[in-house]
Amino acid sequence: MHAYKIPQSVLVVIYTPALDVLLIRRTVDAPDGQPFWQSVTGSKDFVDEDWATTAAREAAEETGIHAHAPGHVLRDWGLQNIYTIYPQWLHRYAPGVRLNTERVFGLCVPAQTPVVLNPREHKAYAWADWRAAADRCYSPSNAEAILWLPRFA
Repeated sequence: MHAYKIPQSVLVVIYTPALDVLLIRRTVDAPDGQPFWQSVTGSKDFVDEDWATTAAREAAEETGIHAHAPGHVLRDWGLQNIYTIYPQWLHRYAPGVRLNTERVFGLCVPAQTPVVLNPREHKAYAWADWRAAADRCYSPSNAEAILWLPRFA
């Protein structure tokens, strides 16, 4: 039996109280050759996994940042995006699956929080003012989520 990815994922915008946003660069560039900068993303491990559990797990796996560490605040923004899965990643999902539902979270961390990337997924990181971070994101839904940051911070 093949274990397919669940088409339910999280987008976690990691930011500081000054609204500097953490962006991480995927090891593989976007289909058009552009650098693929993004916030933390990742799928549920099982259908009934709680959204917040998925968000905390993915933040830790991709950046080494623990959502429940002292001074960190993980917040469900109550926003969801439904988007078409990029063609190059369709093979990860069950036959016929074309859409993914993404739940948006914010994770506020102190300035100077250390970042430890998972080298299988990401090769660089950068902190940027929220406006500059939105401009740098490859994914339009990720950029839009970052632009919502001042309303949720």
